[in-house]
Amino acid sequence: MESLFRSVTGANPNPSDYEDIEFWSNPERDGWLTKQGEYIKTWRRRWFILKQGKLLWFKDPSSVTSAAVPRGVVSVAECLTVKGAEDVINKPFAFELSTRRDTMFFIADTEKEKEEWINSIGRSIVQHSRSVTDSEVVDYDSRP
Repeated sequence: MESLFRSVTGANPNPSDYEDIEFWSNPERDGWLTKQGEYIKTWRRRWFILKQGKLLWFKDPSSVTSAAVPRGVVSVAECLTVKGAEDVINKPFAFELSTRRDTMFFIADTEKEKEEWINSIGRSIVQHSRSVTDSEVVDYDSRP
């Protein structure tokens, strides 16, 4: 499994990390996020797709086709936490995704989108970290 570190560096992901996923069709969640690079700490806006326990990113939505190679892939099963990070990086609508080895930072366009990404990724972490039934998964979006 490709490490989060390699994903962040921009190196092409290992095809085995996404070859069985039809990421171009019916994602669980997709949208724009800004992410920080690992070596050069610049922020770049990328199109993200969450599907089948993988968070994939592309340059833009038009580059998402069945023949596309993602710019990066993170297996959410390796992730321990996803939480707000405005106070960590001093940017509004920021959140972080952490594994045992690495932490990635993202910035959403709005507070609502940040919370939606955190909820979606959090659900995916729970679903893919161990065997759970649908009745055990909490839908945070439907809570009042």
